[in-house]
Amino acid sequence: MQRRQRGISAGLLLLFYEISRVGFQNIPPVTLGTLALNIILFLNPLGPLSEVCISVNESFYRKNWWRLLLSPIHHADDWHLYFNMVSMLWKGIMLERKLGSAWLAYIIAVFSVLIGVVYMALEYALAELLGDPTYKMICAVGFSGVLFALKVLNNHYNPGRFSSVLGMQISNKYACWVELVAIHLVSPGTSFAGHLAGILVGLMYTVGPLKRIMKACAGVFSPSTYPAHQRDHYSQYYDRPGYEYSTRRNYDVYTGGLTEEEQLERAVLNSLNERGRNHMDFCRMNTVRRN
Repeated sequence: MQRRQRGISAGLLLLFYEISRVGFQNIPPVTLGTLALNIILFLNPLGPLSEVCISVNESFYRKNWWRLLLSPIHHADDWHLYFNMVSMLWKGIMLERKLGSAWLAYIIAVFSVLIGVVYMALEYALAELLGDPTYKMICAVGFSGVLFALKVLNNHYNPGRFSSVLGMQISNKYACWVELVAIHLVSPGTSFAGHLAGILVGLMYTVGPLKRIMKACAGVFSPSTYPAHQRDHYSQYYDRPGYEYSTRRNYDVYTGGLTEEEQLERAVLNSLNERGRNHMDFCRMNTVRRN
């Protein structure tokens, strides 16, 4: 497999800047490790995007199941990486503080694979229902499906709040759904099925049986792995004088003054105005069938 070397670019430099603003010592280990893995594989990918992306044809029919593991941690370009990883930085810190490192690592691993499976099921269903086999060839890369799932978890653990989606104040209960539709309408090149798969997996965990199944399968871990027994190892960073978890967060610490929704708006504008194609959240491509 031929490797590609991608040099330091504007999006990557900006990502390093955002990480430095938070401080490596303030980023819990699983979140930091996830950021590092995605950055390393962006600079030194395991193959061309056409060989690591996930689709019904390549992953299911051709039995290339390893794409389930590789597609979420590869990105199309530096801005795709930047917006996904800044979002991961924000969500990871909050969720790792809430759930603990071991359980968040478990969630990310399970979600990454399961979202790929649900994504292929959705694309297969669309192909059959619409009689259009091209849905089976649509190939996706990027971490945004996992991020949508983590957003569902974040909203679940912070009920009663409101998020700004493209300037509209939306209850956290519905924010993921509004954001899903808004992204697809504003930037049609994004993978609707990929994002929807993330939301569905997040709901399987928060209101479905997935959390119980994961706990049942986690017998190899110590009891402290479970969220109910977890301790907050990073409260010193969050519990500074004057800071309360239940109050509005200082997003400036994480994203240079941008809320997560404002990052979304910036990402959409960037993708439409600068590149002329989608650079964020599950970039899509049509793969060529092999003989």
